[in-house]
Amino acid sequence: MADARRRLYMGVESGPVGSSRIHDSAPKHVAGEALYVDDVAAPEGLLHAYLGTSTIAHGRLLSLDLDAVRQAPGVIAVLTAADIPGVNDISSTHLHDEPVFATQAILFHGQPLFAVVAETRELARQAATLANAEYAEEAPLIDVAAARRAGGKLVTEPLKLERGDVAGALAASPRRLKGAMAIGGQEHFYLESQIALAIPGEDEDIAVLVSTQHPSEVQHMVAVVLGIGSHAVTVEVRRMGGGFGGKETQANLFACVAALCARKLKRPVKLRPDRDDDMAITGKRHDFVCDYEIGFDDEGRIHAVDAIYAARCGWNADLSGPVTDRALFHMDNCYFYPAVRARSEPLFTNTCSNTAFRGFGGPQGMVGAERFIEEVAYATGLDPLEVRRRNLYGGPGRDVTPYHQTVEDNIAADVIGELERRCDYQTRKAAIREANRTSPIVKRGIALTPVKFGISFTATWFNQAGALVHVYTDGTVALNHGGTEMGQGLYIKVAQVVAHAFGIGLDQVKITATTTGKVPNTSATAASSGSDLNGMAALDACETIKKRLTEFARKHWQVEAGDVAFLPGRVKIGAREIAFKELIAAAYIARVQLSATGFYATPKIHWDRKAGRGHPFYYFAYGAAAAEVAIDTLTGEYKIERVDILHDCGQSLNPAIDKGQIEGGFVQGMGWLTTEELVWDRKGRLWTHAPSTYKIPVASDRPRIFNVHLLENAPNREPTIHRSKAVGEPPLMLAISALHALSDAVASVGDHRICPRLDAPATPERVLDAVERVRAEAAR
Repeated sequence: MADARRRLYMGVESGPVGSSRIHDSAPKHVAGEALYVDDVAAPEGLLHAYLGTSTIAHGRLLSLDLDAVRQAPGVIAVLTAADIPGVNDISSTHLHDEPVFATQAILFHGQPLFAVVAETRELARQAATLANAEYAEEAPLIDVAAARRAGGKLVTEPLKLERGDVAGALAASPRRLKGAMAIGGQEHFYLESQIALAIPGEDEDIAVLVSTQHPSEVQHMVAVVLGIGSHAVTVEVRRMGGGFGGKETQANLFACVAALCARKLKRPVKLRPDRDDDMAITGKRHDFVCDYEIGFDDEGRIHAVDAIYAARCGWNADLSGPVTDRALFHMDNCYFYPAVRARSEPLFTNTCSNTAFRGFGGPQGMVGAERFIEEVAYATGLDPLEVRRRNLYGGPGRDVTPYHQTVEDNIAADVIGELERRCDYQTRKAAIREANRTSPIVKRGIALTPVKFGISFTATWFNQAGALVHVYTDGTVALNHGGTEMGQGLYIKVAQVVAHAFGIGLDQVKITATTTGKVPNTSATAASSGSDLNGMAALDACETIKKRLTEFARKHWQVEAGDVAFLPGRVKIGAREIAFKELIAAAYIARVQLSATGFYATPKIHWDRKAGRGHPFYYFAYGAAAAEVAIDTLTGEYKIERVDILHDCGQSLNPAIDKGQIEGGFVQGMGWLTTEELVWDRKGRLWTHAPSTYKIPVASDRPRIFNVHLLENAPNREPTIHRSKAVGEPPLMLAISALHALSDAVASVGDHRICPRLDAPATPERVLDAVERVRAEAAR
């Protein structure tokens, strides 16, 4: 079995690209040999840091007495903002609104005030609790409603998308309705907490091992805080124990504090918070309130939509601008609105600074879109799936998004139709309706929802990547690129691309840790663009080397360039075939350069935010999911009984990895929309700050029947890496089907005449409340 797994990884049995290969770290995970930051052998003289944080959510820091902290056992040093040699700011925007340590204004409960460094982590952790802080406390703003009542202060500039005469279309619509939907946030709950290990070197040099999705941003932030050049900072990431967006910007704090302490003390320093401190300090998925007005007709066709997406952003901007922008970009999902206006409200609150999370605002936008469909379906008495079909994007005249990009690759109807047939949706739906008539307590529900997700960073400049490829004289290859591995399989996919390009096995490609010392100025591994960007950059480097090798072979063996071909396991040169390593050895003797950098910038994309127009996405990824649920109408408890998924990965680079992403994405999305609930008290303290109070899905929560299929014979129409499509984020939104299946089950108690308006997360309490509300309304 071990040999079979090795052959599967190596690519012996078939070509590397397009076939299933195990994750490069999988054997190490099983054996406990995969190294994370906390597993790296402790450097000589290692010290440990911990953060001291505020105990109020809003107010002013009047005084901070740290004498008891300094005198605690094992304490080496205590650092505050006064010890920062550079700038006390780690904001990822131009607003400079995120200090490393607070000095006067306290803006959320758990805001860092100082760092304590001690001989052991436990001693540092204990000492951090001994500070004596005096505050002038003020009432905090906790949620969207409170922020609006206080005047609606924004953390960044809002966005408006508009197309058509919205007021006129609403006025002319045969039917209109208004509503609002609450969409909850989500804790990232990566298995590896935030962590950083900083090691000082000579001169101003400092090396930082950190769990981050954005090594180049960490490099920049450390340089700013220490007052040195970026060239003096090297950031390395071999792998993360999960990220999901939570380590795109939020790792900056921990890396900068560890680096500051290491620089000050001239000794290595590690910083790793406890899980509950990590959860209290770091940001979440943004929760939204979507207010909407819809104009439609008796046939269920939407004529106009006017919507406001208000988000709880927290105490600083972070990535709230782009996140709320993307919520608007996806407020259409797969549907064409003849007239549409959408506005964002990125609201300031005295809570942790919400940040990127898988889907980056897109899921919240899509949840709103599916609520619009549901409202129209119940108002007209039509089947929700039929209303979805009637409002899909179509040909000319029905193919322009709210941001004025033409949808050129629309396959939503085909995906919906194929899944509907594959899972026998209509027959099962009829059977469920019949069963519900004779089941007074347990009600079942079913829903099929589609996904259209735009692929590219909406910040156009992030759509670039670099790579570095070395070919050694024995024919082995070292690969480095700017993408980071957080369990999603990026490293193995890019290695497959390289192995395929040279015609060699995966065992000949060495995957090396992401480091700013090899590939500079890289973008975050986010926006589902990891494989698209880094795969193309790596291929570019390979093609450069292959051109050199081809030219060498042409001259050396006196053949035409067209007679040189890189084939699986060999290179064809005219009539002869030789091993790849033989060609490399000969090329080295002839002084041919066997190393190259690669670069890729996504074409065709552009975006004018002020005008609300552009072509921000290179292409769209599609999918559809059908979910079946059962609820207990006496308690609100429920089970996800069955899920069928058909997802569009284009020409998949690695079907096994892609299916894993789809399964994991769905379950994570299911958790967001059902069981995961964030709760702050009136003082701004996070109550759900540990596994004991925050419920992520566990193995028993997965659908009892879980069928996942990739859409076949559907290569990307754009020339992406081997015509594949991104698969990191889009699958999460397939879980919207579970929310609507629950809504369908709730609606059965009112004979499907009343829209349940089930908010997310649909906890058992919310489901029970919706059941009682629908039942009471139906009895009137």
